[in-house]
Amino acid sequence: MNREVCGLNIHYIEEGEGPLVVLLHGWGSNIELFQPTVDLLKNNYKVVTMDMPGFGQSEEPDEPWDVDRYVDFLLAFLEPYHPDKVILLGHSFGGRVIIKLCARNLPFKVEKVILVDSAGVLPVKSPWEKFKQKLIRLTKWFFQLKLVQKLFPHLLETLRRSSGSADYNAASPLMRQTLVKVVNEDLCDLMPHIVCPTLLIWGTADTATPFSDAVKMNELMPESAIVRLEGAGHYSFLERQEQYLRVLASFFNVS
Repeated sequence: MNREVCGLNIHYIEEGEGPLVVLLHGWGSNIELFQPTVDLLKNNYKVVTMDMPGFGQSEEPDEPWDVDRYVDFLLAFLEPYHPDKVILLGHSFGGRVIIKLCARNLPFKVEKVILVDSAGVLPVKSPWEKFKQKLIRLTKWFFQLKLVQKLFPHLLETLRRSSGSADYNAASPLMRQTLVKVVNEDLCDLMPHIVCPTLLIWGTADTATPFSDAVKMNELMPESAIVRLEGAGHYSFLERQEQYLRVLASFFNVS
């Protein structure tokens, strides 16, 4: 299904009837990965998940967004449902949006939260990483000089590909700017605002949002608990799908 939200054509799935459950995918992902979750919950809940702007089959924004703009989008998307209670599940970047959302003065109650390998904790950079970052910025500035670009037109692109993350390199120019806005924000100060029952589902081998992030979130969120998916990486809900679905079934009290 598709509809216009915030002036953008948004692709989404809506299945089932009952209390509203909203699923938010991670960076560079899309709603297709959530189909097993939808199938598990749709007999007892109204399950909604959308390709967020710039991902999947949804349109890109017309300018780079930060996390707050994605929260504004989500609130606009949910407005036609007129919910009084919402259950939120987010993977990676989707979890980041949920953390920001829960710090807002909302027109509905957030009843439960499930964060799967969620982003939101800003990594502490080592002295070497800080030096490397400064060196890349200096090199980028040099490569952007008009004379250098004229003599060596491909140097800047080579630097981008060698120093950028996989997510950064795979994104469009506009979404790269969005990614920079998104990843440099630490949300730890907002985590105590999540006071509802919160389940943290985490792969112990996650290198993108390491398990130590789950431990920190658990310390900051007053009603949270951690479920470890042993040996799974950043997409733990796919790598350990059977275990993940059993955990969800127990948390939602469905079969």
